[in-house]
Amino acid sequence: MSTDFSRRRLLAAGAGVAMAGAAAGQASAAPGARSSGASLFGVREETRSLEELYEAAVAEGGKLVLYQGGDVDSQAAGVRSAWAAAFPEVELTVVVDYSKYHDVRVDNQLATGTLVPDVVQLQTLQDFTRWKRQGKLLNYKPAGFSEVHSGFKDPEGAWTALMVIAFSFMYDVQAAGTNAPRTPADLVDSRWKDAIASSYPNDDDAVLYLYSLYQRAYGWDWVAQFAAQQPQFARGTNTPGAAVTGGQKTIGVGGSGSAVSTSTTLKWVLPGQAPFMAWGQRAAILKQAAHPAAGRLYMNWQLSEARQKAAFNGWSVREDIIPNVGLRPVWEFPNANVDGFPKFMEDRAEVERLKQTFALYFGEVKGDPSPGWPGLHPGR
Repeated sequence: MSTDFSRRRLLAAGAGVAMAGAAAGQASAAPGARSSGASLFGVREETRSLEELYEAAVAEGGKLVLYQGGDVDSQAAGVRSAWAAAFPEVELTVVVDYSKYHDVRVDNQLATGTLVPDVVQLQTLQDFTRWKRQGKLLNYKPAGFSEVHSGFKDPEGAWTALMVIAFSFMYDVQAAGTNAPRTPADLVDSRWKDAIASSYPNDDDAVLYLYSLYQRAYGWDWVAQFAAQQPQFARGTNTPGAAVTGGQKTIGVGGSGSAVSTSTTLKWVLPGQAPFMAWGQRAAILKQAAHPAAGRLYMNWQLSEARQKAAFNGWSVREDIIPNVGLRPVWEFPNANVDGFPKFMEDRAEVERLKQTFALYFGEVKGDPSPGWPGLHPGR
């Protein structure tokens, strides 16, 4: 992307930032208009190019702070390098931490007038509906918004899912051999005793939901039998895969992966009918963001065809893009429970009850968080 900006172009872009943002928030739809243009909800889908959005972000100050849900800082390496190559004059700071810490961190920063991030991209889906009710999010529809699956976006543009994440179980192809587990029911076979690693379901809500699906399908007896397998629990959804690839365990439960991976050593299981879970990772620009123009650039970039086609797991949040022709859209898998996870996350009383119940079977969470302790104002 070109970085040869003239002084005139930068001044013009800077003057246009506020005007463009206002226009995006005030434009209304004509009767019968398609969602790709004006919207019945009063926010027009972005029409500027990435080049134009980039110019506006540079004129704004050339900075962007993203709070990203995740397990370890290295999970942001890909987005950092891709962003730097595409937009070298906009400095991107990504802070990776568990979503359940990022959300309260943002709440505290807003309460104390010390907000750091411009964009939040988190697993805690219930925070986005809450923040919308509280008026803390900037209504915005990036280019391609009209093509996003209806369950992966707020109709008014308060938030948009930018990627699909799915959790299941995985195994070492060579170590598992011809008797590799095909469904969660197989995990309680006696041959897998002491051979399983898992992230704590009482530490991560997505893993909790996955285990709750297993419990619904196979009963509490299955949970007890699984506990008797003496699985190795650890904090961080990256840990099951790390234990398998590191040769410590044969099976990992409660981690993300790809059904279209070409790996010959690690198999992430996409069950035919047995349950797994998937969701759209939501992102939003905070209304008090210091760099809203850069936030708009980020949302458009992540939702662009190029980024969506490059999805590592073969799934896009957009209905017009199929990253892998051999894989149906994730919302066409009934056993992915795409609609169930957002509902689950809204019922915090049920979430807490399940956490404590699984703790009775698996024990209390132990160990430091895998991202470390970023503190109150990381990225500042």
